Amino acid sequence: MNAVELFDNTALECSRLITQRYSTSFTLGIKTLDKKFHLPIYAIYGFVRYADEIVDTFHDQDKGKLLEKFKKNTYEAIETKLSLNPVLHAFQLMVNKYKIDHDLIEAFLHSMEMDLDFKTYSDNRYHEYIYGSAEVVGLMCLKVFCEGDEEMYQRLKEPACKLGAAFQKVNFLRDIKSDFEERGRVYFPGVDYAQFDKNAKQAIEEDIQKDFDDSLIGIEGLPEGAQLGVRVAYLYYQKLFDKIKSLPAETITQQRIRIPNTRKLTLLLGTYFGTKLGIS
Repeated sequence: MNAVELFDNTALECSRLITQRYSTSFTLGIKTLDKKFHLPIYAIYGFVRYADEIVDTFHDQDKGKLLEKFKKNTYEAIETKLSLNPVLHAFQLMVNKYKIDHDLIEAFLHSMEMDLDFKTYSDNRYHEYIYGSAEVVGLMCLKVFCEGDEEMYQRLKEPACKLGAAFQKVNFLRDIKSDFEERGRVYFPGVDYAQFDKNAKQAIEEDIQKDFDDSLIGIEGLPEGAQLGVRVAYLYYQKLFDKIKSLPAETITQQRIRIPNTRKLTLLLGTYFGTKLGIS
């Protein structure tokens, strides 16, 4: 291994560590992908995680300036194929290798900017935010999974977007308390947090279930090396969603709903062996 390869691999390992520290479920899902996809997906997660931290965590900083600097450094890294920031260096490696469209990156960063400006969302802004914060992340991963097969990418784009949207909307329901109390945000259009009730919750749940249903055809069409990992993520979020659906609206506004790590591992093993035996 030469010095450049050592630098590249070290940057990618940083993104692996970030993923492991921030998301147990995402890490478990990545481990069920073909090994060739591990570092690329870690690199994408590291990038989106750190951008999200800028807008959600550093309240004593000028978040607008931090995000603008992060955006500028991102495009410089992609153009020069180098960054001394390991997260951006790992990300640019994958952007350039898999030809991830720059408009996907721009849409994602725009959604982060929206978090700085908006506390309540109209229907149009809601869909714009869902696309930028979640759907395009799924499309970045899809670029990796398709490995240059543009026909496959175009065929699977729409269900990939639906899956990303379902995941994000479940996150919004799960985090509705913290989003409102810690950040003053209500993402669901027309929803008054103080009046969040059974009817509002049910309407949101019906919309989410449709996204889940529409995404299934895309999972079936993925390459074998990617299919199991995406299926695990699908089933994990479906289980989390089922748990949320079983609870009254007032519970959702009082606590964050979780799937225990032991349940995540059971789900991972069950999906793995079920798929291998052809029963899942």
